[in-house]
Amino acid sequence: MRIEKNLELLKDVKSAGIILKPSSPELKETYLKIKELFEEANIDILLEDNSANMISLKGYSLEDLCHKVDFLISVGGDGTLLSVVRKSFKYDKPVLGINLGTLGFLTDINMDELSNFIKDFKRDIYKIDNRMMVEGSVNLNKFVAFNDIVISRKSISSMIKIAAKIDGKPFNTYFGDGVIISTPTGSTAYNLSVGGPIVYPLTEAFIVTPVAPHSLTQRPLVMPADFEIEFTISDNQGAVVIVDGQDIYEVEQNQSIKIKIANKKAKMIHRTQRNYFEVLNEKLRWGN
Repeated sequence: MRIEKNLELLKDVKSAGIILKPSSPELKETYLKIKELFEEANIDILLEDNSANMISLKGYSLEDLCHKVDFLISVGGDGTLLSVVRKSFKYDKPVLGINLGTLGFLTDINMDELSNFIKDFKRDIYKIDNRMMVEGSVNLNKFVAFNDIVISRKSISSMIKIAAKIDGKPFNTYFGDGVIISTPTGSTAYNLSVGGPIVYPLTEAFIVTPVAPHSLTQRPLVMPADFEIEFTISDNQGAVVIVDGQDIYEVEQNQSIKIKIANKKAKMIHRTQRNYFEVLNEKLRWGN
């Protein structure tokens, strides 16, 4: 029998901050309903300022919001939650995802379930997952990633050559369309679509998956997260580095991207009933 390692719950919860899916002014009524449900449970709701401007209300900067509240609520889908986790990561705030579409890999509570979830939440019937994050650097720019870091060719007419090291020692040279360095949480994203393995999200590991490699001997690699990985661009066309599909950096020949595990985890609030393997079964239609 597997024992959950999660023993962490929030204490004396008084307030939460909400971030809405961008460019979705139609979410005003949804926000007001969420606010009503939490305030009925004596949890004050504060709104992030970009979301507030979108629905013509007053709000707080993300920094102020994180200093004032006990946890954050992402309203949208997996993409919205991914953005919230990355932007709030340094404030160490747990994030609850309310899903407005189909069942997500990260967001598992929909509006119909929210009232019952809040009742359970007030009785400490929930769990907090601690998810591995990675931090990296490129051209003196530092970043964190929740899902993945993609090193990709600049031109669709040519392949890219990337030299890779683990803890300073060469281990591979990739030649193809690029390389994905994924966290276990991100293993069901781009990594999965190019044939990479699914890794249980509470695992601590890197998944390094080549994209359309020139050689069929190049295969996905799963390694412990206590290594530091370095990728150096070998060809003269350079490359682009895409972090969680949201931030893009250009890299020139002989420049490197260094990646290692972050020194703390992202915190995700979930229902106790959530079962990752049931999510996989439903999302991937296993057995159908």
